[in-house]
Amino acid sequence: MKVNTLIFDLGGVLIDWNPAYVFDKLIDDEEKRRHFFRHICTSEWNEEQDAGRSLKEATQLLVDQHPEWQNEIEAYYGRWEEMLGGPIPETVEIFRELKESGRYKLYALTNWSAELFPVALRKYDFLHWFDGRLVSGEEKTRKPFPEIYQRILDRFAINREEAVFIDDNLRNAEAAQAFGIPTIRFQSPAQLREELKAREIL
Repeated sequence: MKVNTLIFDLGGVLIDWNPAYVFDKLIDDEEKRRHFFRHICTSEWNEEQDAGRSLKEATQLLVDQHPEWQNEIEAYYGRWEEMLGGPIPETVEIFRELKESGRYKLYALTNWSAELFPVALRKYDFLHWFDGRLVSGEEKTRKPFPEIYQRILDRFAINREEAVFIDDNLRNAEAAQAFGIPTIRFQSPAQLREELKAREIL
């Protein structure tokens, strides 16, 4: 079937986000940094905020468990805006071309804290180009759980067979594909452009 809808992940695809922008400066010892992200502010902990847990609760939970790391734990969300490296220009340009073509509905499906997403909306005009957005923290569920893929299809009346989902996270991309949504695993803007051309979308 002909594609009429594209669904974009945001972080790592359209927006550069990386805690290293803060913690490379805050923790100057590489081994301590690795320990911090493996055992304290882990990706699993961060994903609970993406699924709706409050930043205050999440921060206090870790401070209670690891009081010796209090400054670093509090910096994770206290300095979160510094982790935003800005738009990924080449992908934003692809997004612009798709928008200006007028051929597609364009949606965002992102794992993002509901408390922090307004920061991105304020900073990046292109987030307002979407026909609709589904933010995990607002939905109280997140990728890769099937319900969030079903929810975006239902919310915006998307036919999965006429859509393409773009995500840099392999786990989330594979989950969407398994759910029946054709998927492109984003690796670089150049690779994405070639994939879209191959599918006759660009």
